[in-house]
Amino acid sequence: MIIGVPKEIKNNENRVALTPAGAKELTKRGHQVYVQATAGLGSGFSDEQYVEAGAKTLPTIEETYEIAEMIIKVKEPIEPEYKLIKKDQLVFTYFHFASHEPLTRAMMESGAVCLAYETVEKPDRSLPLLVPMSEVAGRMSIQEGAKYLEKPMGGRGILLGGVPGVRPAKVLILGGGVVGTNAAKMAAGLGADVTIMDVNLSRLRYLDDVMPANVNTFMSNEYNIRELIATHDLIVGAVLIPGAKAPHLITKDMLKEMTPGTVLVDVAVDQGGCIETCKPTTHQDPTYVIDDILHYCVANMPGAVPYTSTLALTNATLPYAIQLADKGWQKACTENRELLLGLNVVNGDIVYEGVAKAFGLPFSPAEKYL
Repeated sequence: MIIGVPKEIKNNENRVALTPAGAKELTKRGHQVYVQATAGLGSGFSDEQYVEAGAKTLPTIEETYEIAEMIIKVKEPIEPEYKLIKKDQLVFTYFHFASHEPLTRAMMESGAVCLAYETVEKPDRSLPLLVPMSEVAGRMSIQEGAKYLEKPMGGRGILLGGVPGVRPAKVLILGGGVVGTNAAKMAAGLGADVTIMDVNLSRLRYLDDVMPANVNTFMSNEYNIRELIATHDLIVGAVLIPGAKAPHLITKDMLKEMTPGTVLVDVAVDQGGCIETCKPTTHQDPTYVIDDILHYCVANMPGAVPYTSTLALTNATLPYAIQLADKGWQKACTENRELLLGLNVVNGDIVYEGVAKAFGLPFSPAEKYL
């Protein structure tokens, strides 16, 4: 199969979808890998390393899309890329369709086969291609939250871990999944007073068992959220409903109940955000203030640590990419239900129910294409 790896063009997106090691694994199986020139530089990988691994480089993004049967990316295509995607071309990347109707319609019009990292799902309901970036984003949410709690950055001027004689910051985490667990670990390690909320009592029992003493668990509902937001300094939105839009757990009217200078970090922004006042921001312009509450809603947080993120992502995606390249997408999806669940748009049809529901569009079962 001919595989193309374009350079990411989203604002401050320094990750690349394939490492030289990944390129080597594909080329030694007889596949042709074309990497756009300088695509790996932001993650610390030179063009020469890709060439040594058996890949070829192409000077432009247009040539990379034109030659490839399968495109492997990191972030969803943005508007300048829409016209480059061809009918029947397999695009394997994060899409987050349910939060972006123009992207959904553009991919339907392209006639491409869109296989989304975020909806590839194992039998135990875990999301193996979302996990590594959720781990990075969860840990970064505390790193960034601690920074923006500083007064010069617009926060309350609170040190996350406090000092002897002064209480630490209070951190509230909405969601006890991969993002929330990693956020809680980081916040607890820095000495904060942490509360993690979830609607799943079994998950709360597990977290209560494994977390250190400075992490408390609390059942998530509107009453409890309203009670806690007034006293917490950093609030992290870490809610995920696979392939669907995130629910708004914090509404606009709740901002008035918070202390001015409170910092909100919405990691769910890719899926529409679990904070109503959330809107996607960039690493270049990461924050804004509404009702004296600082919002950090960067849609590609792991892009700020591309070396770590690229290695973590390729570790997870490469086995699936090899299956798709070796067998073709139809056979691979027939034999591996995990990949089948990754299909979102095929030849103009929406084949993932959560996406169809998000926009009131017709749904077609993916099986009809296999």
